[in-house]
Amino acid sequence: PVYKVVAKGWTTGAIKWFFNVKDYYESQFDKETGQPYKFVRNIDEGGYTKNRIVDFDYVQKKALIYDLKENSNTTVDIEDNIQDLVSAYYYLRDHYDTETVQERDIIELNVFFDSELFLFKLKYLGRETINTKFGKIKCIKLRPYVMAGRVFKEEESLTLWVTADKNKLPIKIKADLRVGSLRADLDALKGLKHPFEIQL
Repeated sequence: PVYKVVAKGWTTGAIKWFFNVKDYYESQFDKETGQPYKFVRNIDEGGYTKNRIVDFDYVQKKALIYDLKENSNTTVDIEDNIQDLVSAYYYLRDHYDTETVQERDIIELNVFFDSELFLFKLKYLGRETINTKFGKIKCIKLRPYVMAGRVFKEEESLTLWVTADKNKLPIKIKADLRVGSLRADLDALKGLKHPFEIQL
């Protein structure tokens, strides 16, 4: 039994005539352990394209990578305690203790991305109440370390606000890009497992 999660991103408005983005990510991960079994990445970012399917074989300790764009298959050695780019969020939501963490603590996680393992780092910046379209929301403020270069200005360019309730919903994102900046706010939600806490 797995959860299947799909994440999509695309440009809107006039900017798509200059830099069009159409991204599709999919993860299938174990309902109990959060361990990923399959990861799909099909992206087109201003002409930069990738289309890959990764199957994780924990018996053989291999990631089987099917590159649909290049029409090639490769294998990479892996460990048991890994996540993919999408499953990592759900794993952290369910396994990261936000009550005992101290400000500026760094959480580390082994993430498989682009045919290799890398150490994903997330800095805890404290708690903050922010104004949203839903009202005032108590949040946990985090800084995921990103790769500086093609998209992001530097490795600490991204800031993420997640609700401080049991849902841990990503409610706001700000990023300094190599060219310009980005802001995203949660627009709608439904089917939450826990009550959505709004401050009066």
